[in-house]
Amino acid sequence: MKKLILAAACSLSVAAHGAELHFANWPDYFPSSLLAKFQKETGIKATLDTYDSDATLLTKLQAGGGSYDVVVAGDYYVPVLANGGLLTKLDKSKLPNLANVKPEYRHPTFDPGRDYAMPYTIVLTGISYDSARVPGGKLDDSWKSFFEPAEALRGQVADLDVQEELYMAASWYLGQNECTESAADAKRVLGVLMKQKPYVKVYSNDGTVDRIASRQVIVEQNWNGASVRAQKILPSVRFAYPREGVRLFMDSLLIPARAKNVSEAYTFINWMMKPENIAVVSNALKYDNAISGAEKFMEPALLANPAVVTPAALKGRLKPFQMCSAAAVTLRNKVWAKLKE
Repeated sequence: MKKLILAAACSLSVAAHGAELHFANWPDYFPSSLLAKFQKETGIKATLDTYDSDATLLTKLQAGGGSYDVVVAGDYYVPVLANGGLLTKLDKSKLPNLANVKPEYRHPTFDPGRDYAMPYTIVLTGISYDSARVPGGKLDDSWKSFFEPAEALRGQVADLDVQEELYMAASWYLGQNECTESAADAKRVLGVLMKQKPYVKVYSNDGTVDRIASRQVIVEQNWNGASVRAQKILPSVRFAYPREGVRLFMDSLLIPARAKNVSEAYTFINWMMKPENIAVVSNALKYDNAISGAEKFMEPALLANPAVVTPAALKGRLKPFQMCSAAAVTLRNKVWAKLKE
């Protein structure tokens, strides 16, 4: 998820004192220059590995594989990993830069006490579109434009291959809660997704930048940072905030329960909560962050971009994480399985 300029694995030279850190993240979701800066400042040898999804990370950790010291996961997976005994409960005395986290992000619903997760990026899921190829030059800011595309857009639509993202968007389009326990509600969501399916060119989390920037599609469900990076390549790309709801979520830095270099993991996470360091991530990935003072180091154009920093008039459209019940998740799984048949 979320493309940037980064090799799939990056290994830096061995530090003099032999301290090591094994960091794992999605492909192209961490600036290589920042990893080099970390090693230079701390003397810790840093190695980066990648996985293609939160689900893959979960499977690896459940199997006892992946000798990672720090990983990145989305908000939905934090309680799943924590409840599965797969994460280290954090000693916050070792994270003094936690004080830099903005007050509104100190008690997230997915980890109210910040016992397991420290902030990495703030991400929005909306709609990217090519204004040069959309009839009239502007897509209506509604999920209807995505799920019931105009005839000229059919076959030119891309969906994220993320169960939660697609189910939530369809639920909001219908005016339903994404955590519904009603089988009738779930059936309506399936109806929306199945009706859209013939118009979808691809379900994929990879290439969300290149796909629209190279004009492979006209409309795609997308993350805001990926949309901004696509706009750098193709200036006619726009990001829409659907009025029915835009998913607001946070990706987090976590220490797996089986981490071998725990001291180095704390050093890395604390270092990442320095404003000047997390700003490097924001400038590269085009996502906002939760650290006070980071704006002093962020590009002015980024801070002025409404796709990155939500305008006050649109903040009411943002929908933060909800932890759904087991019954709701079961319904969602059934809908996803039917869609994928």
